[in-house]
Amino acid sequence: MILVTGGAGYIGSHTCVELLNAGWEVVVFDNFSNSNPEALARVERITGRKVNWIAGDCRDRAALVAALQQSKAEAVIHFAGLKAVGESVEKPLSYYDNNVIGTIRLLEAMQACGVKKLVFSSSATVYGDPVKLPLTEDHPLSATNPYGRSKLMIEEILRDLQRSDSSFGVSILRYFNPVGAHTSGLIGEDPQGMPNNLMPFVSQVAVGRREFLNVWGNDYPTIDGTGVRDYIHVMDLALGHLKALETLEAIYNQQDRRFFQCLTVNLGTGQGYSVLEVVRAYEQASGKSIPYRIAARRPGDIAACFADPTRAIELLGWRAKLGLPEMCASSWHWQSANPKGYQN
Repeated sequence: MILVTGGAGYIGSHTCVELLNAGWEVVVFDNFSNSNPEALARVERITGRKVNWIAGDCRDRAALVAALQQSKAEAVIHFAGLKAVGESVEKPLSYYDNNVIGTIRLLEAMQACGVKKLVFSSSATVYGDPVKLPLTEDHPLSATNPYGRSKLMIEEILRDLQRSDSSFGVSILRYFNPVGAHTSGLIGEDPQGMPNNLMPFVSQVAVGRREFLNVWGNDYPTIDGTGVRDYIHVMDLALGHLKALETLEAIYNQQDRRFFQCLTVNLGTGQGYSVLEVVRAYEQASGKSIPYRIAARRPGDIAACFADPTRAIELLGWRAKLGLPEMCASSWHWQSANPKGYQN
């Protein structure tokens, strides 16, 4: 049994599909602040398997202890947290409270229940403004915004915990930019309120929910002046979590705790695309025009960021398989079938 915090969210729901298809039992722990229980009902439709869930907040240690005890979970995949760069600049205390304090409470609950395996949802924002590209896991760590600093703080907490208890197994997955949706079109990214990431904003413009896309800055030192990011299909990302969990299980089953460590890997494709390249690819996938306007740079944004995925290939046996056309096509399939997201 795997406890999945934030499992009703965008990445969490897609990962639940992979876990269930691989034979795992899952229980989702989510406060539904930026998600919808309907996503879990649709995961059940996709997989033909039951998804148990508990409504709760990761800052509630007692609720986490109860969830771990009730589910008899043997490992945790931790997605729960706030994730918008711009919002984090405006509301830093909320990000430290939800992300850092929430993770500490989860770790306390895991210790209390003897659960020693954790896959953690981190971010490439822990690399800050890149010194060199592509980004490898030994790149100097920093952050340019409170969201990134919250992830960096959590990583340091996990490394300290693992050093204090060598039987605690942690896999830190540094995401690049998840996009796309499940091929069924039943689940996808459905942000509450104004989207903070590029692809859902583009898709909402394409479907007519929004008039135009704001492009935040066109004066970066990139191919067309717009920000360049490593976009990764959410189903590739979900499979990366399954591989990370299986790797922790394999190490644990060796019964030699000296091999336990924080397995830190990038989950990205190694290919960067600019905002305008994504817009053109989405227009081709959807057959719709995507009007856009150039706006000032957002605080905390950087020019370019893309991964060196070599370590994930070597340690997890994982590599991204789906490209930008598949990302845009699956996103459009989801959005066109669900123009108002899960509120249809």
